Amino acid sequence: MKVLIGLLIPFGGTTLGAALVFLFRGKMNAKIQKCFLGFASGVMIAASVWSLLIPAIEMTEKSGGILPAWFPAAAGFLAGIGFLLLLDHIIPHLHMSSSTPEGTKSSLGKSAMLLLAVTLHNIPEGMAVGVVFAGLLSGKTDISLASATALALGIALQNIPEGAVISMPLIGQGMRKRKAFLYGTLSGAVEPVAFLVTIALTAIITPALAYILSFAAGAMLYVVIEELIPEAQEGKHSNAGTVCAALGFVLMMVLDVALG
Repeated sequence: MKVLIGLLIPFGGTTLGAALVFLFRGKMNAKIQKCFLGFASGVMIAASVWSLLIPAIEMTEKSGGILPAWFPAAAGFLAGIGFLLLLDHIIPHLHMSSSTPEGTKSSLGKSAMLLLAVTLHNIPEGMAVGVVFAGLLSGKTDISLASATALALGIALQNIPEGAVISMPLIGQGMRKRKAFLYGTLSGAVEPVAFLVTIALTAIITPALAYILSFAAGAMLYVVIEELIPEAQEGKHSNAGTVCAALGFVLMMVLDVALG
């Protein structure tokens, strides 16, 4: 049951966001898109701090080891940044605000490249939820079901605009709504996979839990800094992205503290 919560809630958010193509016509309003991106940024920043980095530091402090409490958090965080940087250079993908593909050269079409871009960014989100639920299942941490569920809800909330951001622009490019919905939903399919892989790895190397928590935080922050914030601040209506980022941050912080 606990694993199903972590699997289905975040993926449900992506599916719900992709389904917005059936409610709206044409291309998404630029101001709304920036607000969506900003909101997702705020949620991910707050989740990285309250749900991942702080628990990693507290876990190390309670273990009483020889390493300073900040070391696993710092090392894991930088490793997460490096991992996403590597994937960014290897996997061919195309961002919404760009006409030039990134990563290795590929003959894939534009729609597939856009899908890969969002899929790439969903990996750390699945990892984040997976490692928190792994800590819950291990029984060796202070992570509660309420706090793990809070993170799953937070990721689901930011997945709603993320699903919309990938599916709705495809309608503007002439794609049929059902196909755009499918692309939006598939962009979140990597999250359950990353969730399950992370749980499996953490079960094998439980002593590394603090590092894996911080690794997921670094991977998420890479996505926020590299893509979400720049896209939310590009062109006009940048204030909408800033305000929605603040709202997303506060909402995720309240969820984590209130339910944790």
